[in-house]
Amino acid sequence: MHIIFSKAAIERITPYLDNRELKLKFLHDTEGCGCVVSGVPALQLINEPTVDDRLGQGEPFAYYYEPRHEIYYEPQMKIDYNAETGSFSLKSDSQIYTHHLRFLTKGSAA
Repeated sequence: MHIIFSKAAIERITPYLDNRELKLKFLHDTEGCGCVVSGVPALQLINEPTVDDRLGQGEPFAYYYEPRHEIYYEPQMKIDYNAETGSFSLKSDSQIYTHHLRFLTKGSAA
């Protein structure tokens, strides 16, 4: 998977990554969904990747993700941020995954 971050998304995420202690993870969140197919995408700040995480290349951010969830997403995607609504979106050339992509910062959405 390759994710391109828009200028607005870069401006919103960069302050969280400036300290170099936190890393970005593209998460397929299945908690409370009952089934992995019903999972929803999210961005999460993590301290360290797990053994299941793989490093993905994005523009301009590298990010971690779990390869077993790759099947639910297209190879090329874009993350944007809308300052008016205060929300991220995830889309590809073929579809819009969500206009409300959660950004999890140490247990709470930003």
